[in-house]
Amino acid sequence: MQKGSTQIALILASLIISNIVVLVVSQGQLRVGFYSKSCPNAEPIIRKVVQKAVADNPRNAAILLRLHFHDCFVQGCDGSILIRNDEDGELKAQGNLGVVGFDIIDSAKARLENLCPGIVSCADIVSLAARDAVSLVNGPFYDVPTGRRDGRVSKMSLAKNLPDVDDSINVLKSKFKEKGLSDKDLVLLSGGSHTIGATACFFMQKRLYNFTPGGGSDPAINPGFLPQLKDKCPFNGDVNVRIPLDWSTQNVFDVKILRNIREGNAVIASDARLYDDRMTRQIVDSYITSSAASFNQDFAEAMVKMGNIGAKTGSEGEIRRACNAVN
Repeated sequence: MQKGSTQIALILASLIISNIVVLVVSQGQLRVGFYSKSCPNAEPIIRKVVQKAVADNPRNAAILLRLHFHDCFVQGCDGSILIRNDEDGELKAQGNLGVVGFDIIDSAKARLENLCPGIVSCADIVSLAARDAVSLVNGPFYDVPTGRRDGRVSKMSLAKNLPDVDDSINVLKSKFKEKGLSDKDLVLLSGGSHTIGATACFFMQKRLYNFTPGGGSDPAINPGFLPQLKDKCPFNGDVNVRIPLDWSTQNVFDVKILRNIREGNAVIASDARLYDDRMTRQIVDSYITSSAASFNQDFAEAMVKMGNIGAKTGSEGEIRRACNAVN
Protein backbone atom coordinates (compact mmCIF):
# COMPACT_ATOMS: atom_id res chain seq x y z
CA MET A 1 0.00 0.00 0.00
CA GLN A 2 2.83 2.33 0.90
CA LYS A 3 4.67 1.44 -2.31
CA GLY A 4 1.55 2.16 -4.37
CA SER A 5 1.05 5.50 -2.66
CA THR A 6 4.65 6.43 -3.37
CA GLN A 7 4.25 5.59 -7.05
CA ILE A 8 1.08 7.66 -7.30
CA ALA A 9 2.82 10.58 -5.61
CA LEU A 10 5.74 10.32 -8.05
CA ILE A 11 3.37 10.23 -11.03
CA LEU A 12 1.48 13.28 -9.77
CA ALA A 13 4.73 15.14 -9.13
CA SER A 14 5.89 14.29 -12.64
CA LEU A 15 2.65 15.57 -14.13
CA ILE A 16 2.87 18.81 -12.17
CA ILE A 17 6.46 19.38 -13.31
CA SER A 18 5.51 18.59 -16.92
CA ASN A 19 2.63 21.05 -16.79
CA ILE A 20 4.89 23.74 -15.37
CA VAL A 21 7.41 23.17 -18.17
CA VAL A 22 4.65 23.33 -20.81
CA LEU A 23 3.29 26.52 -19.23
CA VAL A 24 6.69 28.20 -19.23
CA VAL A 25 7.34 27.21 -22.84
CA SER A 26 3.90 28.40 -23.98
CA GLN A 27 4.27 31.74 -22.21
CA GLY A 28 7.69 32.42 -23.70
CA GLN A 29 9.51 35.63 -22.96
CA LEU A 30 10.13 38.98 -24.62
CA ARG A 31 13.76 39.88 -25.04
CA VAL A 32 15.89 42.48 -26.76
CA GLY A 33 17.32 41.11 -30.01
CA PHE A 34 14.74 38.34 -30.40
CA TYR A 35 15.24 38.35 -34.19
CA SER A 36 19.05 38.58 -34.12
CA LYS A 37 19.38 35.09 -35.65
CA SER A 38 16.01 34.39 -37.28
CA CYS A 39 15.79 37.75 -39.10
CA PRO A 40 18.82 39.90 -38.23
CA ASN A 41 17.83 42.79 -40.48
CA ALA A 42 14.30 43.09 -39.07
CA GLU A 43 14.84 46.19 -36.96
CA PRO A 44 16.91 48.09 -39.58
CA ILE A 45 14.24 47.37 -42.20
CA ILE A 46 11.45 48.68 -39.98
CA ARG A 47 13.49 51.75 -39.12
CA LYS A 48 14.13 52.47 -42.80
CA VAL A 49 10.39 52.31 -43.57
CA VAL A 50 9.62 54.62 -40.64
CA GLN A 51 12.37 57.05 -41.64
CA LYS A 52 10.83 57.45 -45.08
CA ALA A 53 7.32 57.83 -43.66
CA VAL A 54 8.38 60.56 -41.23
CA ALA A 55 10.47 62.31 -43.90
CA ASP A 56 7.46 62.30 -46.22
CA ASN A 57 5.18 63.62 -43.46
CA PRO A 58 6.43 64.52 -39.96
CA ARG A 59 2.91 63.88 -38.66
CA ASN A 60 3.56 60.16 -39.14
CA ALA A 61 5.72 60.09 -36.00
CA ALA A 62 2.72 60.90 -33.80
CA ILE A 63 0.51 58.60 -35.86
CA LEU A 64 2.74 55.59 -35.16
CA LEU A 65 3.05 56.49 -31.50
CA ARG A 66 -0.74 56.69 -31.17
CA LEU A 67 -1.21 53.41 -33.03
CA HIS A 68 1.04 51.65 -30.51
CA PHE A 69 -0.89 53.10 -27.56
CA HIS A 70 -4.27 52.11 -28.97
CA ASP A 71 -3.11 48.60 -29.75
CA CYS A 72 -1.53 47.94 -26.36
CA PHE A 73 -4.37 49.42 -24.32
CA VAL A 74 -7.03 46.96 -25.46
CA GLN A 75 -5.85 43.33 -25.45
CA GLY A 76 -2.21 44.08 -24.94
CA CYS A 77 0.34 44.67 -27.69
CA ASP A 78 -0.85 41.95 -30.06
CA GLY A 79 -1.50 43.84 -33.29
CA SER A 80 -5.25 43.24 -32.98
CA ILE A 81 -6.06 46.85 -33.94
CA LEU A 82 -4.52 46.18 -37.36
CA ILE A 83 -7.17 43.60 -38.33
CA ARG A 84 -9.42 45.32 -40.85
CA ASN A 85 -11.55 42.54 -42.30
CA ASP A 86 -14.10 42.57 -39.48
CA GLU A 87 -17.00 45.03 -39.34
CA ASP A 88 -17.06 44.55 -35.59
CA GLY A 89 -13.31 45.00 -35.10
CA GLU A 90 -11.43 47.15 -32.60
CA LEU A 91 -10.95 49.89 -35.15
CA LYS A 92 -14.71 50.53 -35.17
CA ALA A 93 -14.70 51.54 -31.50
CA GLN A 94 -15.39 55.20 -30.71
CA GLY A 95 -12.09 55.49 -28.87
CA ASN A 96 -10.17 54.49 -32.01
CA LEU A 97 -11.68 57.21 -34.15
CA GLY A 98 -8.97 58.70 -36.34
CA VAL A 99 -6.34 56.01 -35.66
CA VAL A 100 -4.35 55.53 -38.87
CA GLY A 101 -0.83 54.54 -39.93
CA PHE A 102 -1.69 51.01 -41.07
CA ASP A 103 -0.09 51.53 -44.47
CA ILE A 104 3.29 52.12 -42.82
CA ILE A 105 3.04 48.92 -40.81
CA ASP A 106 1.86 47.02 -43.90
CA SER A 107 4.85 48.32 -45.88
CA ALA A 108 7.32 47.13 -43.25
CA LYS A 109 5.54 43.77 -42.99
CA ALA A 110 5.66 43.23 -46.76
CA ARG A 111 9.41 43.80 -46.84
CA LEU A 112 9.97 41.48 -43.91
CA GLU A 113 7.81 38.75 -45.43
CA ASN A 114 9.96 38.86 -48.57
CA LEU A 115 13.11 38.50 -46.50
CA CYS A 116 12.02 36.38 -43.52
CA PRO A 117 8.56 34.91 -44.21
CA GLY A 118 6.51 34.02 -41.17
CA ILE A 119 9.08 35.27 -38.65
CA VAL A 120 8.38 38.86 -37.55
CA SER A 121 5.02 39.60 -35.93
CA CYS A 122 2.90 42.63 -36.75
CA ALA A 123 2.73 43.34 -33.02
CA ASP A 124 6.51 43.72 -32.86
CA ILE A 125 6.50 45.92 -35.94
CA VAL A 126 4.05 48.29 -34.22
CA SER A 127 6.20 48.51 -31.08
CA LEU A 128 9.46 48.98 -32.99
CA ALA A 129 7.92 51.52 -35.37
CA ALA A 130 6.69 53.61 -32.42
CA ARG A 131 10.19 53.61 -30.93
CA ASP A 132 11.77 54.60 -34.24
CA ALA A 133 9.18 57.30 -34.85
CA VAL A 134 9.83 58.91 -31.47
CA SER A 135 13.61 58.85 -31.94
CA LEU A 136 13.33 60.52 -35.35
CA VAL A 137 11.68 63.64 -33.86
CA ASN A 138 14.23 64.27 -31.11
CA GLY A 139 12.92 61.68 -28.70
CA PRO A 140 14.85 58.84 -27.05
CA PHE A 141 16.03 55.72 -28.86
CA TYR A 142 15.61 52.74 -26.55
CA ASP A 143 15.83 48.95 -26.66
CA VAL A 144 12.50 47.26 -27.33
CA PRO A 145 12.06 43.68 -26.07
CA THR A 146 10.56 41.65 -28.91
CA GLY A 147 9.09 38.21 -29.43
CA ARG A 148 5.40 39.18 -29.42
CA ARG A 149 2.97 37.11 -31.39
CA ASP A 150 -0.14 38.40 -33.09
CA GLY A 151 -3.61 38.07 -31.64
CA ARG A 152 -6.43 36.41 -33.55
CA VAL A 153 -9.32 38.39 -32.04
CA SER A 154 -10.35 41.97 -32.76
CA LYS A 155 -13.68 43.08 -31.29
CA MET A 156 -15.13 46.55 -30.96
CA SER A 157 -16.58 45.67 -27.53
CA LEU A 158 -13.08 44.95 -26.17
CA ALA A 159 -12.02 48.53 -26.93
CA LYS A 160 -14.83 50.20 -25.02
CA ASN A 161 -12.63 51.12 -22.05
CA LEU A 162 -9.96 53.09 -23.89
CA PRO A 163 -8.94 56.35 -22.19
CA ASP A 164 -11.19 59.14 -23.45
CA VAL A 165 -10.37 62.77 -24.05
CA ASP A 166 -13.18 63.84 -21.70
CA ASP A 167 -12.41 61.40 -18.85
CA SER A 168 -11.90 62.84 -15.38
CA ILE A 169 -8.49 62.44 -13.77
CA ASN A 170 -9.85 59.72 -11.47
CA VAL A 171 -11.19 57.75 -14.43
CA LEU A 172 -7.90 58.14 -16.29
CA LYS A 173 -5.92 56.97 -13.28
CA SER A 174 -8.25 54.00 -12.88
CA LYS A 175 -7.96 52.95 -16.53
CA PHE A 176 -4.17 53.09 -16.40
CA LYS A 177 -4.06 51.23 -13.09
CA GLU A 178 -6.13 48.40 -14.61
CA LYS A 179 -3.30 47.93 -17.11
CA GLY A 180 -0.64 47.90 -14.42
CA LEU A 181 0.45 51.45 -15.22
CA SER A 182 1.26 54.05 -12.56
CA ASP A 183 0.40 57.73 -12.21
CA LYS A 184 3.85 58.51 -13.62
CA ASP A 185 3.11 56.31 -16.61
CA LEU A 186 -0.15 58.20 -17.09
CA VAL A 187 1.66 61.55 -17.24
CA LEU A 188 4.32 60.22 -19.61
CA LEU A 189 2.17 58.12 -21.94
CA SER A 190 -0.87 60.39 -22.06
CA GLY A 191 0.36 63.94 -21.60
CA GLY A 192 3.99 63.34 -22.54
CA SER A 193 3.12 61.59 -25.78
CA HIS A 194 1.17 64.65 -26.88
CA THR A 195 4.38 66.59 -27.32
CA ILE A 196 3.97 65.58 -30.97
CA GLY A 197 0.92 65.34 -33.17
CA ALA A 198 -2.44 67.00 -33.61
CA THR A 199 -6.09 66.48 -32.75
CA ALA A 200 -9.34 67.17 -34.57
CA CYS A 201 -11.82 69.84 -33.53
CA PHE A 202 -14.26 66.96 -33.07
CA PHE A 203 -12.53 66.21 -29.76
CA MET A 204 -12.71 69.86 -28.64
CA GLN A 205 -16.44 70.50 -28.78
CA LYS A 206 -17.33 69.62 -25.20
CA ARG A 207 -14.31 71.37 -23.73
CA LEU A 208 -14.93 74.60 -25.61
CA TYR A 209 -18.71 74.84 -25.80
CA ASN A 210 -20.39 72.43 -23.39
CA PHE A 211 -18.08 71.88 -20.43
CA THR A 212 -20.30 73.61 -17.89
CA PRO A 213 -24.09 74.06 -17.72
CA GLY A 214 -25.16 76.76 -20.14
CA GLY A 215 -22.45 76.05 -22.67
CA GLY A 216 -19.38 77.32 -20.85
CA SER A 217 -15.76 76.42 -21.58
CA ASP A 218 -13.37 74.44 -19.41
CA PRO A 219 -12.20 76.91 -16.72
CA ALA A 220 -8.77 75.26 -16.77
CA ILE A 221 -8.08 76.89 -20.14
CA ASN A 222 -5.87 79.96 -19.87
CA PRO A 223 -8.14 82.96 -20.70
CA GLY A 224 -5.50 84.21 -23.10
CA PHE A 225 -5.42 80.87 -24.91
CA LEU A 226 -9.15 80.26 -25.14
CA PRO A 227 -9.80 82.68 -28.07
CA GLN A 228 -7.09 80.94 -30.11
CA LEU A 229 -8.70 77.55 -29.57
CA LYS A 230 -12.15 78.88 -30.45
CA ASP A 231 -10.75 80.55 -33.55
CA LYS A 232 -9.36 77.23 -34.75
CA CYS A 233 -12.44 75.26 -33.69
CA PRO A 234 -15.48 77.58 -33.93
CA PHE A 235 -18.89 76.51 -32.69
CA ASN A 236 -20.66 74.48 -35.41
CA GLY A 237 -17.45 74.67 -37.49
CA ASP A 238 -15.66 71.92 -39.38
CA VAL A 239 -14.94 69.24 -36.78
CA ASN A 240 -12.30 67.66 -39.03
CA VAL A 241 -9.95 70.65 -38.80
CA ARG A 242 -6.75 69.57 -37.06
CA ILE A 243 -4.84 71.59 -34.48
CA PRO A 244 -1.47 70.81 -32.83
CA LEU A 245 -1.49 69.27 -29.37
CA ASP A 246 1.71 71.13 -28.51
CA TRP A 247 1.07 74.60 -29.85
CA SER A 248 4.74 75.60 -30.18
CA THR A 249 6.68 72.47 -31.22
CA GLN A 250 4.22 69.96 -32.60
CA ASN A 251 6.82 67.99 -34.58
CA VAL A 252 9.53 67.90 -31.92
CA PHE A 253 9.60 65.55 -28.93
CA ASP A 254 10.26 67.76 -25.89
CA VAL A 255 8.92 68.65 -22.46
CA LYS A 256 7.10 71.82 -23.57
CA ILE A 257 3.77 69.98 -23.56
CA LEU A 258 4.03 69.68 -19.77
CA ARG A 259 4.73 73.42 -19.44
CA ASN A 260 1.62 74.02 -21.53
CA ILE A 261 -0.39 71.86 -19.15
CA ARG A 262 0.90 73.77 -16.12
CA GLU A 263 0.15 77.14 -17.70
CA GLY A 264 -3.39 76.28 -18.79
CA ASN A 265 -2.41 75.96 -22.45
CA ALA A 266 -3.24 72.28 -22.85
CA VAL A 267 -5.25 71.70 -26.00
CA ILE A 268 -7.29 68.63 -25.08
CA ALA A 269 -9.18 68.10 -21.84
CA SER A 270 -7.40 64.88 -20.79
CA ASP A 271 -4.05 66.71 -20.81
CA ALA A 272 -5.46 69.51 -18.68
CA ARG A 273 -6.85 66.97 -16.20
CA LEU A 274 -3.28 65.91 -15.32
CA TYR A 275 -3.08 69.14 -13.33
CA ASP A 276 -6.31 68.46 -11.41
CA ASP A 277 -4.79 65.81 -9.16
CA ARG A 278 -2.09 66.41 -6.55
CA MET A 279 0.00 63.37 -7.51
CA THR A 280 -0.07 63.85 -11.28
CA ARG A 281 0.44 67.61 -10.84
CA GLN A 282 3.61 66.94 -8.84
CA ILE A 283 4.85 64.59 -11.57
CA VAL A 284 4.19 67.18 -14.28
CA ASP A 285 6.04 69.84 -12.28
CA SER A 286 8.97 67.51 -11.58
CA TYR A 287 9.69 67.04 -15.28
CA ILE A 288 9.46 70.76 -15.98
CA THR A 289 12.22 71.42 -13.43
CA SER A 290 14.37 68.38 -14.28
CA SER A 291 16.57 67.71 -17.29
CA ALA A 292 15.29 66.63 -20.69
CA ALA A 293 17.34 63.46 -20.26
CA SER A 294 15.29 62.49 -17.21
CA PHE A 295 12.02 62.96 -19.10
CA ASN A 296 13.34 60.99 -22.09
CA GLN A 297 14.60 58.11 -19.97
CA ASP A 298 11.36 57.80 -18.00
CA PHE A 299 9.30 58.04 -21.19
CA ALA A 300 11.32 55.21 -22.73
CA GLU A 301 10.82 53.06 -19.63
CA ALA A 302 7.07 53.76 -19.67
CA MET A 303 6.88 52.79 -23.35
CA VAL A 304 8.64 49.49 -22.69
CA LYS A 305 6.34 48.87 -19.73
CA MET A 306 3.25 49.51 -21.84
CA GLY A 307 4.71 47.36 -24.62
CA ASN A 308 4.79 44.40 -22.24
CA ILE A 309 1.07 44.57 -21.42
CA GLY A 310 -0.62 41.30 -22.34
CA ALA A 311 2.10 40.35 -24.82
CA LYS A 312 1.47 36.98 -26.45
CA THR A 313 4.59 34.84 -26.69
CA GLY A 314 5.66 31.24 -27.14
CA SER A 315 2.82 29.22 -28.65
CA GLU A 316 0.16 31.88 -28.10
CA GLY A 317 -1.39 33.69 -31.05
CA GLU A 318 0.24 33.48 -34.45
CA ILE A 319 2.59 35.25 -36.84
CA ARG A 320 0.29 36.83 -39.41
CA ARG A 321 1.21 36.70 -43.06
CA ALA A 322 -0.54 40.03 -43.54
CA CYS A 323 -1.23 42.44 -40.72
CA ASN A 324 -4.78 43.29 -41.76
CA ALA A 325 -6.19 39.76 -41.35
CA VAL A 326 -5.68 36.63 -39.31
CA ASN A 327 -4.14 33.64 -41.09
